[in-house]
Amino acid sequence: MYETKTFNIPELKGISKKTIDEHLKLYQGYVKHTNLILQKMLDGAEGYEESEARRRLGFEFNGMKNHEYYFEQLEGGPVKWSENATLTKKLTDQFGDGQKAFEDFKKVASTRGIGWAILYYDKTNAKLIQTWVDEQHMGQLNGLEFIFGLDMWEHSYMLDYPPSEKMKYFEAYMDNVNWKVVEDRFVKANK
Repeated sequence: MYETKTFNIPELKGISKKTIDEHLKLYQGYVKHTNLILQKMLDGAEGYEESEARRRLGFEFNGMKNHEYYFEQLEGGPVKWSENATLTKKLTDQFGDGQKAFEDFKKVASTRGIGWAILYYDKTNAKLIQTWVDEQHMGQLNGLEFIFGLDMWEHSYMLDYPPSEKMKYFEAYMDNVNWKVVEDRFVKANK
């Protein structure tokens, strides 16, 4: 079974402690429900109960994992983007420059509706892919490495920003990212 992780998240600029605390409770729920579903299957659930558990597993499991990535990106406080990082070089190579890649990602994050803006790495052709993932279980790109993700569900920002100002949340989150964590993910995925 899965255990709830703890994260070393300092006070953030533009994102309240209350928002983070409430968001962490939501993450804890994903862990709890992932374990409940897995236990139901171990206990031999059948028929409708089994099919509903299997149908729900992708939502709960990916919700758990996406949130772990999301909160890890905030651990230890902001660490600036390095112009010499391996990921920066890849973004420049593929998109022309890091700023263009950032603007493209911002467009992804501004997609209407609930979901995630995610930067993946496809090892098979050494390409970065920025995409929108509805909810957690619809649109995940199989076999790709998760490099960076931004939760764009309203629970991520509504205590601090109304939905009409969700891009202010985007800016605040980006200012608080520990980019070393993201760089380390990319380096590991590139091995």
